[in-house]
Amino acid sequence: MTNKPLVYFLCTGNSCRSQIADGFLNALGGDKYEVKSAGLEAHGLNPRAVQTMKEAGIDISNNTSDVIDPEILKEADYIITLCGHADENCPVVRNDKAQRWHWGFDDPAKATGTEEEITAKFREVRESIKDRIAQFVKEGK
Repeated sequence: MTNKPLVYFLCTGNSCRSQIADGFLNALGGDKYEVKSAGLEAHGLNPRAVQTMKEAGIDISNNTSDVIDPEILKEADYIITLCGHADENCPVVRNDKAQRWHWGFDDPAKATGTEEEITAKFREVRESIKDRIAQFVKEGK
């Protein structure tokens, strides 16, 4: 562990939203924060999330889809859930120092329609997460 505050992003499958948040916080605040992400399950990186982040100039293709690690939970300074399922089902955290927040975002992997419509949903969610991460870094939280 580093001296930087540890931010742990949690989602259901650690395939889209938590990976996007991980990528943006590393890009926008990696000098200030240690960043990790995980899921209740590991669904693998969503290729559309990787492509959507590549469009934004951020490469998350080498990220891994991981299951929540109880040791990281204990060490985290910020535990941020990005979907209702993770918020409701996150393991009990025995960590008095951690600030726990829920930032709910639509699941772009559930988008339906044409390829253009699905891509548009991924971009919409990406931009929403980017805006929230930028606010987080600006506020120094």
